[in-house]
Amino acid sequence: MNVTAAVDAVLPGVLADLASFVAIPSVSALPAHAADVRASADWVVEQVRALGCDDVRVVTEPGGQPAVIARFPAPQGAPTVCLYAHHDVQPTGEVSLWTGDPFAVREAAGRLFARGVADDKAGVMVHLAALRAFQGRPPVGVTLFVEGEEEIGSPTLSSTLKVHRDLLAADAYVIADSGNWEVGVPAFTSTLRGLVDCVVEVTTLDHALHSGQFGGVVPDALTALCRLLATLHDDDGNVAIEGLGAMPDPDLDYSEQRVRAETGVLEGVRLLGEGPIAGRLWCKPTATVIGIDATSVEHSSNTLAPSARAKISVRLPPDTDPTAAMAALAEHLRSHAPWGARVTVTDGSKGSGTVVGFDGAVAEAARDAFTETWGVQPVFMGQGGSIPMIAEFQQAFPDATVLVTAVCDPDSRMHGIDESLHVDDFAKACRAEAVLLAKLAG
Repeated sequence: MNVTAAVDAVLPGVLADLASFVAIPSVSALPAHAADVRASADWVVEQVRALGCDDVRVVTEPGGQPAVIARFPAPQGAPTVCLYAHHDVQPTGEVSLWTGDPFAVREAAGRLFARGVADDKAGVMVHLAALRAFQGRPPVGVTLFVEGEEEIGSPTLSSTLKVHRDLLAADAYVIADSGNWEVGVPAFTSTLRGLVDCVVEVTTLDHALHSGQFGGVVPDALTALCRLLATLHDDDGNVAIEGLGAMPDPDLDYSEQRVRAETGVLEGVRLLGEGPIAGRLWCKPTATVIGIDATSVEHSSNTLAPSARAKISVRLPPDTDPTAAMAALAEHLRSHAPWGARVTVTDGSKGSGTVVGFDGAVAEAARDAFTETWGVQPVFMGQGGSIPMIAEFQQAFPDATVLVTAVCDPDSRMHGIDESLHVDDFAKACRAEAVLLAKLAG
């Protein structure tokens, strides 16, 4: 069987189905889309059944979102590979800023644009493409695991892994939910940062006051909050929260010119921090204010605000304990309260970073498969983002090989406006996974 030819034969249908899949607005963070998240899971079930697989089910842990587990039995003596992706997506943000309908695929310049078209419905379709190439009879055992709550931090994944351990146990896990080095160059993810977040509220008054009558003597909460948030960084943009640490810088060049080209940083705006950029992106902490609750400009008046609050997201070096990091963040905020303002910190989500090893027969087969199908050697790189569930797979199945692969590239704009997928790279990802399964069959 010519595996790559078989993948190419199913690709037109895969791309058409990706558009249908994306049209389901499965936003797990918004309760109004709960039915859509379920519909998205059901859509995956339909695709699996169309392959002749009846061993498929939707599972939902208490308080969680629906996930799909489907099993294709292993031929005698063959290993089992679990293929992971997630079917939930991020909210769209301001719809008017999109070039088109966020849930209708638009094609331009060799890319597809829509919410979830890259992160991570393309990952689901990579797995389905490989299974379709083998007409539902892969040469190894395959467990397809499509989660429905990754975009909200996988809150019930650990429970799912325990309750359905027998269904999900495998010799190797291929997690298609990361980023490639650049268009045309694949990557295996070697490190991911952890994450903690919190809401901090600053209070200075028990009621609002006229800013002319008492301004200059009585502090307002919003100004106090701004001063507090400014303490998260030093003058060079390095994170100033004590106790977060850093890992050694990777031996991989990531130039400032490339960062500016990929991000759209405005001319004259300095980059944050010191040291090699790859280290700043993957091995050092960040602190980002991702939201503020205060009086809007539209509704502002000459008033001293009694309280204001902000949500702070902190990315952690891959080896940093998130519980200790949360405590360090809270201590920093409380100890830097300006002018004696009252500071209340409410812990939010937290997740572990991880180091992903790459060794053994499965890893070498993956290296060969990706080199063969992409035509270049894969890059081993870190990710600045956080995928805590990878650490959960490692902890639940410590003897298995975990591979973190990608469908996104630096211009995919995951979570952002006009998220997109490079069509040719998607095709290469599909070929690579199918060839990997064939190589693992021996």
